[in-house]
Amino acid sequence: MEYEGADPGTVRPGGRTARVRAAVLRAAGDAMAEGGFAHLDLADVARRAEVGRTTVYRRWGSVTGLVADLLTDMAEQSLPRTDTGSLLDDLKANARLVQRTLTDPRQGALFKAVIAAATCDTRTAQALHRFYETRVEEWAPCVQQAVARGELPEGTDPHEVIRAVSAPLYYRFLTTDDRLDEATADRSAEAAAAAARAGVYTRRA
Repeated sequence: MEYEGADPGTVRPGGRTARVRAAVLRAAGDAMAEGGFAHLDLADVARRAEVGRTTVYRRWGSVTGLVADLLTDMAEQSLPRTDTGSLLDDLKANARLVQRTLTDPRQGALFKAVIAAATCDTRTAQALHRFYETRVEEWAPCVQQAVARGELPEGTDPHEVIRAVSAPLYYRFLTTDDRLDEATADRSAEAAAAAARAGVYTRRA
């Protein structure tokens, strides 16, 4: 079935087609984790997924189309937001989720490959931006609830607070060989919470 106006791989099918999509995206993730974006090949992905090459080429059309759909799927499959009733505990849960993802052997390698690809491919960069905005939107309510409870100043930008939690973790992950553990994640959450309480992320008029 053709869907006019839809990019390859963006339709959400059911049944056998959904199983094929899941197998292909799993294979694409494995291939990127092993060899990076530069070595991603649609024929190899089809072989890994045990589906016909024509199916992969017809549905995704290109490597960038496949990576874009992979990022969409990763956002959809991410764990939901934790709601503890405490800003700091919520932010620690977010930071620890990021930490576990980045230190997972497969997921960490996959994120490095995707981030590297986004630096030189516009479509991958756009898909990566959508992925992170989806995750930020998922966690933003914990900041909004903290404002409502009086934990944070009125006008605090929830998106900036959530980004402040994960930014140091990604920086360490991408630029150093330093250990990325739960203590590091907790410090990042504590720093973001302290800055938010001090009004650093209050929207300026």
